[in-house]
Amino acid sequence: MRIAVISDIHGNGTAFEAVLADLREMSPDLIFHGGDLADGGSSPVEIVDRIRDLAWPGVVGNTDEMLFRPESLTVPQSLVAPIEEMAAVSRESLGEERLAWLSGLPRMQVAGTMALVHASPESPWRAPGHAASDVELERVYGPLGQSVAVYGHIHHPYTRTVAGMTVANTGSVGLPFDGDRRASYLLLDDAGPMIRRVEYNVDREIRALTDCRFPHADWVARMLRSAGPQMP
Repeated sequence: MRIAVISDIHGNGTAFEAVLADLREMSPDLIFHGGDLADGGSSPVEIVDRIRDLAWPGVVGNTDEMLFRPESLTVPQSLVAPIEEMAAVSRESLGEERLAWLSGLPRMQVAGTMALVHASPESPWRAPGHAASDVELERVYGPLGQSVAVYGHIHHPYTRTVAGMTVANTGSVGLPFDGDRRASYLLLDDAGPMIRRVEYNVDREIRALTDCRFPHADWVARMLRSAGPQMP
């Protein structure tokens, strides 16, 4: 069985459409989403509606939680104001019914030998980085009790084998932070995990952000161009 896991779209409709086209070629048997669907890009409504129509099972991400439960926001103080401004716009665009759907997403999904969480079993806000030690990865994901643990959140794809368990990060569809501007998602089959990278028109998404007057579009644009975190 081939499983695809698509995470951290962050409202980037241009990247999402490119990944959907790639998925049609890859033809996975199951597709899961790893959360962080809507906030931070030009197309929050379109992405939530499309994923609901596709009926992909998935998990709640930290920015999903921030949208339906604003008090959950957990970031450095210097980022609070711009993130709250962006979230307010996404929240208003989505409306109460979509926010209620986000609030109903579970924290974990299991399919066969794979367990999926957004960040860690304890919290959608905290996760080991891509350079975490084997000891940390085993401590965090071993309790899931599956031979394959998949997460998103850090926007930096990788795969590791730790104490007989495979730990894989999907990377981000809409906001990569590993220096590669291409969208990233994960494919799992009998041969093991594979990171899939998909080209998309970054400049088109930046124009869409500007045209819809998304708050702090210049900040998001710098992250999209650099494929790395930036300060506002």
